[in-house]
Amino acid sequence: MTAARHLTAPPGLPGHFHCTARVVQQMYLCGMDKRTGQNFDHRRDWIAARIEELAEIFAVAVHSYAVMSNHLHLVITVDPEQAASWSALEVAQRATALYRREGEDEQQRLNRANNLKDNPKRIAVLRSRLGSLSHLMAALNYPIARRANAESGKKGHFWDKRFHCQRLEDEGAILSAMTYVDLNP
Repeated sequence: MTAARHLTAPPGLPGHFHCTARVVQQMYLCGMDKRTGQNFDHRRDWIAARIEELAEIFAVAVHSYAVMSNHLHLVITVDPEQAASWSALEVAQRATALYRREGEDEQQRLNRANNLKDNPKRIAVLRSRLGSLSHLMAALNYPIARRANAESGKKGHFWDKRFHCQRLEDEGAILSAMTYVDLNP
């Protein structure tokens, strides 16, 4: 039986995790779809770029990741205490980088961040999100799903259920998870 997410990754507490997300049945995240002959290897670049972008925004350290034909692995450390140390302006800048508006240039985004920093209630919510494993995975999976569905002309679920998450209790567990992920083809 799976444990509730708040027990595995309690909000507001730091931790090390091995996360996996699987696509719905018979969909391809990457690789060659033998049924249709379509090659989805280019999606690896989408995912790698998104992981790198999110690592700069969220209070996380990405130790290892692998993108397989129908799922992905991510070994990360989430540090909400780091997010707690950020100034209101830094939280606002990171949040506006995460939640970009279509057609917004960099100066407009920075102006929006400057205005946002003066809203302590909103900053508190955003600070919590920037140190949250669940918000990180949503920020990774949602745009990938939208882009993949648009590419294939489909609607509906792309990811199968919620992501799976295993807490890594010590350095040995982190190294084992990283080795496992790195050995995936």
